[in-house]
Amino acid sequence: MIRRSVLSDDVHESLKSLILDHRLAPEDRLNIDALARELQVSPTPVREALARLESEGLVRKRPLAGYTVSPLLTRDEFTQMFDMRMVLEGPAARWAARHATADQRAAVATEAALPFPEPSGPEHALFTARDARFHDLVAVGAANPLLRDAITRLHAHLHIHRLYFPYSETGSTVGEHQRVAAAVEAGDPDAAETAMLAHLTAARARHLRVFD
Repeated sequence: MIRRSVLSDDVHESLKSLILDHRLAPEDRLNIDALARELQVSPTPVREALARLESEGLVRKRPLAGYTVSPLLTRDEFTQMFDMRMVLEGPAARWAARHATADQRAAVATEAALPFPEPSGPEHALFTARDARFHDLVAVGAANPLLRDAITRLHAHLHIHRLYFPYSETGSTVGEHQRVAAAVEAGDPDAAETAMLAHLTAARARHLRVFD
């Protein structure tokens, strides 16, 4: 059972990387048998991995059509997604400042202090993974599992746009994360929410230039 679980995890991570790197492009139809041959596994762990990716919002399943990679968001959908992030992640930062344990506060601060790599090639994946981890650590500190799950699902849509992120502005992201982290660590709910909303507002402006 443990071995099968590890295999399923490996297949899940492999398929996730293919999707985020657009080697499986948005709206591509996913053939389970073909993917199993490519990954040199049986169809079972591929099905399990696709079910997980569906729950994460990275793929969709339709009756009689099977699985497809989730599409890129339109400009309006992208804006609406950030509206929802502000609704959810502002309070998440506030609650993290109020409820996070000492270890959770330290984890947020430690993550924010790490420099992002130079934006090139495979470093894109590291950037988005680190950005997602920071926001997840804040959500964990909010002590509301339903809120954390909702934030995670919203981020899936953002991740599909990874190749189009404004990677030249990673320094801005670092500074914004550090301001959120400082407020969470200090236990200042008002400052934490304000810093998170400022970060999301700036991030949305950076990302929207991609659509122009």
